[in-house]
Amino acid sequence: MNLADIPPWTEILVAALLVASGVVVLVAALGLWRLPDFFLRMHAPALASTLGAWIVTLASIVHFTAHAEGLALHVWLIIIVLSITAPVTTIVLARAALFRRRQAGDPLPPPLAGRR
Repeated sequence: MNLADIPPWTEILVAALLVASGVVVLVAALGLWRLPDFFLRMHAPALASTLGAWIVTLASIVHFTAHAEGLALHVWLIIIVLSITAPVTTIVLARAALFRRRQAGDPLPPPLAGRR
Protein backbone atom coordinates (compact mmCIF):
# COMPACT_ATOMS: atom_id res chain seq x y z
CA MET A 1 0.00 0.00 0.00
CA ASN A 2 1.36 3.40 -1.00
CA LEU A 3 1.37 6.40 1.27
CA ALA A 4 -1.02 8.05 -1.19
CA ASP A 5 -3.51 5.19 -0.78
CA ILE A 6 -4.03 5.86 2.94
CA PRO A 7 -7.24 7.79 3.61
CA PRO A 8 -6.65 11.21 5.18
CA TRP A 9 -9.27 10.60 7.89
CA THR A 10 -6.99 8.00 9.48
CA GLU A 11 -4.15 10.50 9.73
CA ILE A 12 -6.50 13.09 11.20
CA LEU A 13 -7.82 10.54 13.71
CA VAL A 14 -4.31 9.47 14.72
CA ALA A 15 -3.24 13.10 15.13
CA ALA A 16 -6.32 13.90 17.23
CA LEU A 17 -5.72 10.87 19.45
CA LEU A 18 -2.08 11.81 19.98
CA VAL A 19 -3.04 15.38 20.86
CA ALA A 20 -5.68 14.06 23.28
CA SER A 21 -3.04 11.86 24.90
CA GLY A 22 -0.76 14.87 25.26
CA VAL A 23 -3.55 16.86 26.91
CA VAL A 24 -4.23 14.04 29.38
CA VAL A 25 -0.55 13.84 30.32
CA LEU A 26 -0.38 17.64 30.65
CA VAL A 27 -3.33 17.58 33.06
CA ALA A 28 -1.53 14.86 35.02
CA ALA A 29 1.57 17.02 35.19
CA LEU A 30 -0.50 19.93 36.50
CA GLY A 31 -1.99 17.63 39.13
CA LEU A 32 1.50 16.51 40.10
CA TRP A 33 2.59 20.11 40.43
CA ARG A 34 -0.45 21.35 42.38
CA LEU A 35 -1.13 18.55 44.84
CA PRO A 36 0.59 19.06 48.21
CA ASP A 37 1.36 15.54 49.48
CA PHE A 38 3.27 12.62 48.00
CA PHE A 39 0.35 10.27 48.44
CA LEU A 40 -1.99 12.66 46.65
CA ARG A 41 0.58 13.21 43.91
CA MET A 42 0.71 9.50 43.15
CA HIS A 43 -2.81 9.36 41.75
CA ALA A 44 -2.65 11.95 38.98
CA PRO A 45 0.33 10.56 37.05
CA ALA A 46 -0.57 6.91 37.61
CA LEU A 47 -4.10 7.23 36.31
CA ALA A 48 -3.39 9.72 33.55
CA SER A 49 -0.32 7.97 32.22
CA THR A 50 -2.33 4.78 31.88
CA LEU A 51 -5.13 6.62 30.08
CA GLY A 52 -2.60 8.40 27.88
CA ALA A 53 -0.96 5.08 27.02
CA TRP A 54 -4.35 3.60 26.08
CA ILE A 55 -5.05 6.55 23.78
CA VAL A 56 -1.61 6.21 22.14
CA THR A 57 -2.26 2.49 21.72
CA LEU A 58 -5.55 3.20 19.99
CA ALA A 59 -3.78 5.69 17.72
CA SER A 60 -1.13 3.07 16.93
CA ILE A 61 -3.77 0.47 16.10
CA VAL A 62 -5.52 2.89 13.74
CA HIS A 63 -2.21 3.86 12.12
CA PHE A 64 -0.88 0.33 11.62
CA THR A 65 -4.26 -0.95 10.49
CA ALA A 66 -4.42 1.79 7.84
CA HIS A 67 -0.91 0.90 6.63
CA ALA A 68 -1.42 -2.86 6.77
CA GLU A 69 -3.88 -5.01 4.94
CA GLY A 70 -5.63 -6.33 8.03
CA LEU A 71 -6.31 -5.45 11.61
CA ALA A 72 -3.03 -4.79 13.47
CA LEU A 73 -3.42 -5.82 17.09
CA HIS A 74 0.21 -6.46 18.00
CA VAL A 75 0.26 -3.14 19.87
CA TRP A 76 -2.09 -4.63 22.48
CA LEU A 77 0.84 -6.51 24.01
CA ILE A 78 2.47 -3.24 25.04
CA ILE A 79 -0.61 -1.78 26.68
CA ILE A 80 -1.40 -5.01 28.51
CA VAL A 81 2.06 -5.01 30.08
CA LEU A 82 1.76 -1.30 30.95
CA SER A 83 -1.70 -1.81 32.46
CA ILE A 84 -0.36 -4.56 34.69
CA THR A 85 2.84 -2.85 35.78
CA ALA A 86 1.58 0.71 36.41
CA PRO A 87 -0.70 -0.14 39.39
CA VAL A 88 1.90 -2.51 40.84
CA THR A 89 4.55 0.20 40.64
CA THR A 90 2.22 2.69 42.31
CA ILE A 91 1.54 0.30 45.19
CA VAL A 92 5.26 -0.40 45.65
CA LEU A 93 6.01 3.34 45.73
CA ALA A 94 3.26 3.96 48.29
CA ARG A 95 4.52 1.19 50.55
CA ALA A 96 8.10 2.45 50.28
CA ALA A 97 6.96 5.96 51.21
CA LEU A 98 5.01 4.63 54.21
CA PHE A 99 8.03 2.63 55.32
CA ARG A 100 10.31 5.68 55.07
CA ARG A 101 7.82 7.79 57.05
CA ARG A 102 7.67 5.16 59.78
CA GLN A 103 11.45 5.00 59.94
CA ALA A 104 11.75 8.79 60.13
CA GLY A 105 9.05 9.07 62.81
CA ASP A 106 6.88 11.36 60.68
CA PRO A 107 3.10 11.25 61.09
CA LEU A 108 1.43 8.72 58.84
CA PRO A 109 -1.63 9.47 56.72
CA PRO A 110 -4.90 8.62 58.48
CA PRO A 111 -6.32 5.16 57.80
CA LEU A 112 -9.34 4.68 55.60
CA ALA A 113 -12.70 5.10 57.36
CA GLY A 114 -14.04 1.66 56.36
CA ARG A 115 -11.03 -0.32 57.66
CA ARG A 116 -10.52 -1.16 61.32
